[in-house]
This record gives sequence, structure tokens and C-alpha cells, in this order.
Amino acid sequence: MDRSDDDQLIATLAAVAPGTELRDGLERILRGGTGALIVLGSDKSVDAICSGGFRIDSEFSATRLRELAKMDGAIVIDKDIARIVRANTQLVPDARIETSESGTRHRTAERVAIQTGAPVISVSKSMQTIALYVGGRRHVVENSAAILSRANQALQTLERYKARLDEVTGTLSALEIEDLVTIRDVAAVLQRLEMVGRISEEIHGYAVELGTDGRLITLQLEELVGGLGNDRELVLRDYLPPKGARKLDHALAALVALPQSELLDLGAVARSVGLGSGEGLDTSVSTRGHRLLTRVPRLPATIIDRLVGHFDSLQRLLSANIEDLMAVEGVGESRARAVREGLSRMAESSILERYV
Repeated sequence: MDRSDDDQLIATLAAVAPGTELRDGLERILRGGTGALIVLGSDKSVDAICSGGFRIDSEFSATRLRELAKMDGAIVIDKDIARIVRANTQLVPDARIETSESGTRHRTAERVAIQTGAPVISVSKSMQTIALYVGGRRHVVENSAAILSRANQALQTLERYKARLDEVTGTLSALEIEDLVTIRDVAAVLQRLEMVGRISEEIHGYAVELGTDGRLITLQLEELVGGLGNDRELVLRDYLPPKGARKLDHALAALVALPQSELLDLGAVARSVGLGSGEGLDTSVSTRGHRLLTRVPRLPATIIDRLVGHFDSLQRLLSANIEDLMAVEGVGESRARAVREGLSRMAESSILERYV
């Protein structure tokens, strides 16, 4: 499934999350012992497969949805879930569209989602389940207790991943100060950043699906990863040849696309982003200084880019005096002094953490 389908699924999960009017309506349908087929979106492609029924163009509410579901036909709601557009309509999608479903309602739901691109909800009377169809994907809505259990397990894993990330990041900083970095050290940080990023996305999905029940999950997630920002990009900018944004975007995309099994291999991580062949993991490399300069307080991104562009390596930055720093456009005496002191403090603390 591509990124647009991922985004649409997340948006649909948010629309049916606990605490929403739509979720209230769906649960009323389940408690009432009836099924339902609901299309979230009304456009020409949806209108083209609607047959019979009637247009009502009424304001959406949970009670109206429950009452209209008592009829056999499908219900069409606008994409903002603000108005009920059609009710008791027959959906006639292209029968040539392949489907893995067996029941009539579910087969129709999957075909409509594929043909129109609109999310479709199927409420099963016999199975007492709510299924979402987005593109070619089916997702069964679970109860909050089951999702909370998985979310809490994922948070525990994230805590361990984050602790390990802090270790390898601290080691990289100390090695950068001493100019002793190898491709292995860089790949280890990128690996941990990606692992943290992936499980964070998974937890975010749980929080979205939990709706109002997921507030604590969201707060815990923010506390754990709120300070990471664009660390993956900064590490890559430090070690990839400065050949423009396209190469950087390609490296980021390759890292994100790396299969889980290959993510555990530092050589595969290095190869995916273009750091050596993956066989020379102990090859020495030098940082340009982007990541460490972002830790200097109140230093704008434009000034960081100019400093890196001027000195081209962290070692030259560390050996530069106030006058050298002031030679960079936009760097006055007070800013030069702040950069000098900031880098000195980082050098001292990194070495102390590593050796004391």
C-alpha cells in the first residue's frame, strides 16, 4: 500500500475513533442487531454506481445513521461526515474487480473502495464487527482494550529503543569531536533512528484509532520522541556528499523503504543511504557539523548552513577562533562567541561522558 493509502486509512481511523459521532452511530447499529454499508464521500464516481434509494441531504447524526441503517440499502455520507447524502441506495460497482471477500456486503464494500477511492465501512450483523475498506486494504476496527494493550507493549519497546538510540548518538558525538568516526558508527545511529521512527508511527496509529481513549498514549509518545525532530536528515547531511536535496531525499526514502530484516544489518543500512559499499564499515569518515551545530542555542538554520558551507568540517569549526567565525556572513561577534562556547561545552561534555 502506498503512502496516500496509509494517510487515507489513518484519516478514516480517526473518523471512526471512540468519541466521534460516527463511532457512536456505528456502535448503535451494532447494538441494534443490524448491519450497514456506508460510503464516506460523495462525488461523480460514487454517484455513478448508486442505483435507487433516495437523496436526503440531511445533517449527520448518530441517531439518524442508526435509523437509516434499518433499511437494506447503503448510506452515502459526505467526506467531511457533516451530511448524509443518500440512503437505502443500491451500490453497483464493477463486478470484474477482484475481491477476496465472500459475503455480499463485504464484496461490495471492497469493490466500491477500489473503484471510487472513497473509504467504505461495512458493519456485519452476524460477526458483530466494523470493517473499513480503503483502496485495496481491509481493516477491522477493534475494541479499545485490545488496542491499548498493544499500544502499551509498543511503548515499552520504544523506551528500550530510545535508550539505545541515546547511547549510540552520544557515542557518535564524542567520536565526531575526536574525529574518529567510522561508517559503522553512522550506520548504527541511522539504524536506531529508523527503528524509533517506525515504532513511533505504529504507536501514533494506535493513538489515532483510540480517539479520546488514546490521550495518555499520545502524551507518552511525545515525551519519548518529541525532541528527535529531523535527526535522520541531519546525520545524512553530515556524511553524504553535498550534492543537493535530491540525493538527500533519495537516501531518506531508501532508509524508510528498507525491509525490517535488512534494517538489522548495518551494512545494508549503509548501502541503502549511499555510505560506502557496506563492506568497509570500519572506513573512517568525517562529519560536516550540521547535527552538533543545531544543539547550539538560538542558532538559525541559515547560519548553520553558512558555517558548514564555509568550514566544510567539524574539525575546522572546532579549531576556528572568533575572528574566523566572524568571517562568515551573518555571524557577528556575539554569535561567533556563542558558537565558539557552545562547541567547546559540547566537546568537553562528550569526552567526559565517554571516558569518565
